[in-house]
Amino acid sequence: MDSQRALERIRFLRNELNRHNYLYYVKAQPEISDYDYDQLLRELIDLEKQFPEFDDPNSPSRRVGSDISQEFVQVRHKYPMLSLANAYSYSELTDFDNRIRKALPEPFQYVCELKFDGVAIGLTYKNGRLVQAVTRGDGTMGDDVTVNVRTIRTIPLELHGADFPEEFEIRGEIFMPRNVFEEINREREDIGETPFANPRNAAAGTLKLLNSAEVARRKLDCTLYFLLGENLPADNHYENMLKAKEWGFKVSDHMTLCKNLTEVQHFIEHWDKARKKLPFDTDGVVIKINSYRQQNLLGLTAKTPRWAVAFKYKPERVSTALLSVDFQVGRTGAVTPVANLKPVKLAGTTVKRASLHNADQIQLLDIRVGDWVFVEKGGEIIPKIVGVDQSKRSLFSKPIDFPGACPECGTTLVRPEGEARHFCPNQYGCPPQIKGRIEHFISRKALNIDGLGEETVALLFDNNLIRDAADLYSLTREQLLALDRFADKSADNAIMSIEKSKSVPFPRVLFGIGIRYVGETTAKKLAQHFGSIDAIATATVEQLVEVEDVGDRIALSIIEFFSDERNRMLIDKLKAAGVQMAVSSADTSLLSDRLKGMSIVISGTFSRVSRDELKELIARHGGKNVSSISASTSLLVAGENMGPAKLEKATKLGIKIIDEEEFFRIIEG
Repeated sequence: MDSQRALERIRFLRNELNRHNYLYYVKAQPEISDYDYDQLLRELIDLEKQFPEFDDPNSPSRRVGSDISQEFVQVRHKYPMLSLANAYSYSELTDFDNRIRKALPEPFQYVCELKFDGVAIGLTYKNGRLVQAVTRGDGTMGDDVTVNVRTIRTIPLELHGADFPEEFEIRGEIFMPRNVFEEINREREDIGETPFANPRNAAAGTLKLLNSAEVARRKLDCTLYFLLGENLPADNHYENMLKAKEWGFKVSDHMTLCKNLTEVQHFIEHWDKARKKLPFDTDGVVIKINSYRQQNLLGLTAKTPRWAVAFKYKPERVSTALLSVDFQVGRTGAVTPVANLKPVKLAGTTVKRASLHNADQIQLLDIRVGDWVFVEKGGEIIPKIVGVDQSKRSLFSKPIDFPGACPECGTTLVRPEGEARHFCPNQYGCPPQIKGRIEHFISRKALNIDGLGEETVALLFDNNLIRDAADLYSLTREQLLALDRFADKSADNAIMSIEKSKSVPFPRVLFGIGIRYVGETTAKKLAQHFGSIDAIATATVEQLVEVEDVGDRIALSIIEFFSDERNRMLIDKLKAAGVQMAVSSADTSLLSDRLKGMSIVISGTFSRVSRDELKELIARHGGKNVSSISASTSLLVAGENMGPAKLEKATKLGIKIIDEEEFFRIIEG
């Protein structure tokens, strides 16, 4: 291909990929399958490598991020990035409204928007192309995070149409959806890393990473809410945001015009309940004067605009007594302090325990046994201690001492440099670590061995029947029947499930082995790249870091794992048992295209297969797994005990709902 034809093809691919990004991430109306999209992206990346003279920082290929580290430079905001004044009650909101009416003796409208709990960002566009992304910083100066922001697929790199100003800035909030946050935290805990405290902290930390490939992997989202510049399309906020949506920006569908304070209060009251069903965190409502002319008349204070206010929802908080603190040891050796609380009702559930995360958190809260503590639910889900009622503290209370030795095996704890948590280094002799690794091995996302669980693993370990995961394959029916928890049927089921696990694909086996820092996604990429456990075991650091998402830390952890003779013996025992230790062609090939182009949500529990196996079947038959229902969802596969909210939304949108049996009829033709 000559350079002219290459340039034409590159331009075509960039336009197509930008269009498909918009359809998928903003409109939720995809036209092509993930596979077809990936093929177009791969072709573009190959052409850009072959013809580097056509490099473009706004190319869709940059969405995948780069491994090049860089320090952030500070940039002065063209327009100060002010904060908003807060209101916590309707009386404060009435005061705000009275000030507006006193300063504006003429009719006006409010615009109400949800207040996103994320990281503020300012995006500058010139001639329809993203040129810079800057964080709030101190309001005057912020960090240039353009390289990382280019990986966020809801932020357009090039705009649609041609009726946008030559240069303008649009501001919004970068946030992490709850399902992504929960998935990342599960993976961080699985691989021995400290989980994020909340989605906002996760988004803020992600945006400041020096590896934009990791930023891309964390699936940040962005909603835009404010337009700045000369020659804007309209003289009011509401119309300009609707126009921004036409240009390709993700603007909240919940933005509403209100004629008076009563309508504003109705908006606030509605979303106080409805926000709990949103896929992201929102902590309030922003109320703005719609007209730009009236905004200018009202003006600014040194810190906040006079024409806007943020009404903050009060998180439900309760006070209860801290009875004791346990120090739990996980499979990676991480020691986690857990607060045992006097049971208390919070947001519809009874809370008895809350994680204290690490020694730093205990010190920061200055929490002591016997204290009365304030508990909230982070993201309406996770109980967390947010403070101490000092007025109720005993004069004789003492600070909690974080143990210097492992509470399970007595080994001196270590705190690696740069880590927030303490670890027990006795990984092969500390009982909860050994049992934890076996529990991880049999878990649903790994070998998925039914009939065994945490209590059964403890029973088998305590009776000296297993000392590692490979020992499971030597268990006999007679050994199980000799234990209290097993009868004929349960013993048969356990043995059958252990046997069945020998056919589990290699990527899940690699994840189940439990190499530190190797999560589910990384295990898949390592398996696809190297093909077998032997190839991974003998790979050098240089070869390992060639794999997407594998950096020096993961590579060194893999090297350390396979350099230990006990781990090599474990692998040999698993091989001898017949566990899959290499990728087979059947693992990667499509079984059919019967679900091609379909976006499919699954909900509930299933009798024939596990949820993970069902997701795998969807992918192997050409379908795409999605976690939430939208207008673009093709099917909802409904199992037992499915969530009523998903069923209600699917019914409302007219989404086809099928059961497990109908799903199998479809894929079996």
